[in-house]
Amino acid sequence: MGTVELPNTEAAQSHMDAVYAGLKSAFAREPFPAERVRLQRLAALDRLLRENASAIEQAINYDFGHRSSHETRLLELFPCLEGIRHAKGQLRRWMRAERRPTGRWFHPGRSCLVPQPLGVVGIVAPWNYPIFLAAGPLICALAAGNRALLKMSEFTPRTGALFAELAARYFDHDLIAVVNGDAQVGQAFSALPFDHLLFTGSTAVGHHVMRAASGNLTPVTLELGGKSPAIVAPGYPLARAAERIAVGKAMNAGQTCIAPDYVLIPQGQEREFVAALGATIDAIYPQLATTPDYTHIINSRHFARLAGYVDEARAAGCETIALSSRMPQPDAATRRMPPLAVLNPPAGLALMRNEIFGPLLPVIGYQSLEQAIEFVTARPRPLALYYFDGDAGRIARVLRTTHAGGVTINDTIMHIAQDELPFGGVGASGMGSYHGKAGFDTFSALKPVFHQSRLNGLGLFKPPYGRLFERLVSLLMH
Repeated sequence: MGTVELPNTEAAQSHMDAVYAGLKSAFAREPFPAERVRLQRLAALDRLLRENASAIEQAINYDFGHRSSHETRLLELFPCLEGIRHAKGQLRRWMRAERRPTGRWFHPGRSCLVPQPLGVVGIVAPWNYPIFLAAGPLICALAAGNRALLKMSEFTPRTGALFAELAARYFDHDLIAVVNGDAQVGQAFSALPFDHLLFTGSTAVGHHVMRAASGNLTPVTLELGGKSPAIVAPGYPLARAAERIAVGKAMNAGQTCIAPDYVLIPQGQEREFVAALGATIDAIYPQLATTPDYTHIINSRHFARLAGYVDEARAAGCETIALSSRMPQPDAATRRMPPLAVLNPPAGLALMRNEIFGPLLPVIGYQSLEQAIEFVTARPRPLALYYFDGDAGRIARVLRTTHAGGVTINDTIMHIAQDELPFGGVGASGMGSYHGKAGFDTFSALKPVFHQSRLNGLGLFKPPYGRLFERLVSLLMH
């Protein structure tokens, strides 16, 4: 039962219901796993990833048509293994009841928060980082003492099948189960009465997931996306900003939820900045058309979507500049799409309305930093924001006046790699967060507990009320 392949039938729904019921029943038998048990489960996930790293790389590579094995190790396997190491090292502290101050009138009683496992959690993983965004939340769920049912993306079927097989091999069937299937299966999955549901994916699908979960009042964490801006401040070295933005954008060919989506640059410096972007792309991908270091677009539909963005921008009169001198044109047959800059596109283009999720980068000039901030704040709140500046006062102003799920200063992407920082969105880019302690808390009920002392003044406040009660209440309200 660890591996669940579901066709779109009523029988499939029954099968998934049965898997969920088995997980729920097993949790009822062990509602508060000991620290030792949780550490064993985290260690099993560690072994699953380490012992099957090569098979995981091959499966993801197959699903993408080509996915850089170096990126899979760096961006999927490493952060999972580091997250496990961090969770194992902090678990005892996370599990400990947290003392809270007690109101002065209630001493010598004491108050605390007890983190309690929620039960069975659902995790919906997307296609762009199928292992990291499945195993990452799973680390938090296991550390918090839960059981889990995962839904893998239908766009990465080889990876989904492998992860289901490995989950069945390394874990009991009533601890972790994996579901594979299409969007219809995903809809049914989201409607299960989980104790918590975490979804990573697009904002559009996030609406459907939240609607399905609402039938059971299932609490949800939504990790969505949006158009994450990069702002380069006046006076900041353009070559340095361009290098870091280009590297963050080119990872996974831009198919990253926190990739820089567009760049705001001081007006008049757009071409100099684009030239620096191109120099970086040529330096890191000297043979872009053949290098194994550059990832392909996941499927033909997404390749056509990105090509359509470029066609619309050119039809609107926008200047587009290839950022690779080695591969100026995309290859539809292999779905290898080189990075491309689009200068000052109008706001009405699809390129500027939708999350790009590919190696296209609008570069927009601004007249003042205030105008750049207004450009960002006038749009839905993004999952990430990147600001390049050496002036502490201006950095503080940008942090105070903009909203984003997370921020990296003078680089891109790096905030997601910090296990002590929560990762999540704000507004249209998501709700809730996980990673590290934040993930442990997300998948726990932080139960408030008050311990009454043997000697207390409660008897003075019980009926029948009289003059002593009136004096005491007057004292309390004074």
